[in-house]
Amino acid sequence: MLRCLHFQCYNIIVVTMIPHLIHVTGSPWPLLPPGIHQANLGEVATAFATNPWRRDLFDGLVDASKRLLRAGCLKIYLDGSYVSGKPKPRDFDACWDPAGVDPSKLDPVFLEFGNGRAAQKAAFKGEFFPSSMLCTDVGQAFVEFFQQDRFSGEQKGIISIPLPDDPLLSGKVQS
Repeated sequence: MLRCLHFQCYNIIVVTMIPHLIHVTGSPWPLLPPGIHQANLGEVATAFATNPWRRDLFDGLVDASKRLLRAGCLKIYLDGSYVSGKPKPRDFDACWDPAGVDPSKLDPVFLEFGNGRAAQKAAFKGEFFPSSMLCTDVGQAFVEFFQQDRFSGEQKGIISIPLPDDPLLSGKVQS
């Protein structure tokens, strides 16, 4: 009689959903390839919170994500030089999906756009717009506007971060 031994195997390979940055003619630093790339906050930290300055910006992003999640936000989109090869980005740019958001639970700072979004930058070290809000300069919703490089005019990628099951926001430990 032939007996088989069964071994339980564990996948110890870490796979990130964030692709490698690419060089785009006319852009001063590498960018995400075109498309919307889904990732969790831990993956964003691994890819982009790579020095103390970037980690400080990331901490602001996490704080804002927690506040948006409490208001019912299901997804944010991350853009700007933070998700590029720029060594010291000034800040990050993000937009949040308003679907499901309870306005009574939304921190009012997310609706303060005056003075160059100074209140948002002071609170989170970055800027937030509703994803469906029109960027009046170009007549596109922010989620679309974010996908165009301002230097080259070429398409580039952004990161989509689903909030409800994100391990950093839910207190789950990733292994």
